[in-house]
Amino acid sequence: MSGSKFVMALAVATTLAVPALAAGPVKVALIADSTGPLEAYAKQTIAGFQLGLDYFTKGTMTVAGRKIDVIVKDSQTKPDVGRNVLSEAFGDLDADLAVGGTSSAVALAMLPVAEEFKKVLIVEPAVADAITGDKWNRYIFRTGRNSSQDAISNAVAVGKPGTVIATLAQDYAFGRDGVAAFKAALAGTGAKIVDEEYAPPTTTDFTAPVQRIFDAMDKQSGRKMLFLIWAGGNPMAALKALDPAKHGITVASGGNILPAMAAYKDFPGMEGATYYYYAIPKNPANDWLVAEHTKRFKTPPDFFTAGGFAAAGAVVAALTKTNGATETETLIKAMEGMSFDTPKGTMTFRKEDHQAMQAMYAFKIAVDPKLAWAVPELTHEITIGEMNVPILNKH
Repeated sequence: MSGSKFVMALAVATTLAVPALAAGPVKVALIADSTGPLEAYAKQTIAGFQLGLDYFTKGTMTVAGRKIDVIVKDSQTKPDVGRNVLSEAFGDLDADLAVGGTSSAVALAMLPVAEEFKKVLIVEPAVADAITGDKWNRYIFRTGRNSSQDAISNAVAVGKPGTVIATLAQDYAFGRDGVAAFKAALAGTGAKIVDEEYAPPTTTDFTAPVQRIFDAMDKQSGRKMLFLIWAGGNPMAALKALDPAKHGITVASGGNILPAMAAYKDFPGMEGATYYYYAIPKNPANDWLVAEHTKRFKTPPDFFTAGGFAAAGAVVAALTKTNGATETETLIKAMEGMSFDTPKGTMTFRKEDHQAMQAMYAFKIAVDPKLAWAVPELTHEITIGEMNVPILNKH
């Protein structure tokens, strides 16, 4: 090779190598409601995400030779703040992708921002069906379960012929989507909803809506159940004081964070279905999470810790598939249909709406006097194949 040709070849080779050598860190914005009524959920998500990155990168915080930098932003449980901090993360801070949305209302406000900037947002842990339904866009993926998955799993757990159900839910997207999905999921089980009550998310006095439930249920016969859909705070103690058993009504609900489940101890035998309880899944990721979280924080991991961990698993799996590339179209191609490891076992992003398909857990509440919270003992693992989760987007 002549000198000039060698220099040209070397220049081409150097040019091709530069992007890989010069690639800076992957910037991931983590948006969570660190102040406000969902503060406890946000703290768990953040801790779980950091633990997940540690586990899936084997402590290196590196994927395909690129460091992962996490930019944590507080959305304050306010939709406008969530929208603004995500815009700042994508615009001013040049984040490559984002994770978050604690409140469903905040998450819904952030969806158009992802579309505006044409960057991937992994929603965790917001639940409203609309997120992967009629408000969805192709830049949205969700590791958290949706209202339909909650509803279908709880319908499997409590839906029996002759059962009449009244619902008590928060009056915003999470509660209303949850009730709508639960009602649809009960079809064919022989159970039916006879009353729906909604209350502001900050309600502390439940006398009026619960009395309306009592009035409706007193006209019914059969197995009577009050099904609670509530996030942040917990009306369980208030329900106990109002004594639904006096009206022949049993209380049912989905799982919750450990502090909230202290109130479940007043309802031994209560049935429902949960997204996660640390003692239920048996797999290496969950074993590590339980051991490491207990070592670091002196308590087992909780509901949303597992969710943050799962979101980290999705991020690392996607970057591994793309060999560290963060161009949005490359990420979307890699993530559609992608399976990834989580403390709940394998999840898979459904291609049609980017919702993570995942197992859920039917339980019956037991009381262990050594624990501050009630124990949701597994009665049945509800597999992905047992849940016909509807595709709700119109795209």
